[in-house]
Amino acid sequence: MDRVTGHCLCGACVFELTGPHNWVGHCHCESCRRATASPVTTFIGHPDGAWRWLSGAPTLFNSSQGITRGFCGTCGSPLFFASERIPGETHFYAALLDNPETVTPDEVSFAEEALTWAPPWSARHEG
Repeated sequence: MDRVTGHCLCGACVFELTGPHNWVGHCHCESCRRATASPVTTFIGHPDGAWRWLSGAPTLFNSSQGITRGFCGTCGSPLFFASERIPGETHFYAALLDNPETVTPDEVSFAEEALTWAPPWSARHEG
């Protein structure tokens, strides 16, 4: 994967990730659930220096010591997570990609915090 782009709900903040991702995975931790108002979120861990903002600039929020979360100051969409405990990489929300099907999650973080009512991620539901 050479280049992928993504954006917030209103399109004010647009980003580009170049080169390979470090990893793609689901996070079940309470902090991420609250930041996204969803039972799980999917991140793309991408190396710093291999991504950039094409337009807009995120508003930053220090959600806890050493943790920075970025979101669109216009529409409020969460954009990324960065931690001092994981230097050299920023975690972008996979659902923001212009084509989220280009990534396949293969890791799970904080599975012990998963909500019991959340559906299995390999299931496809027909409606």
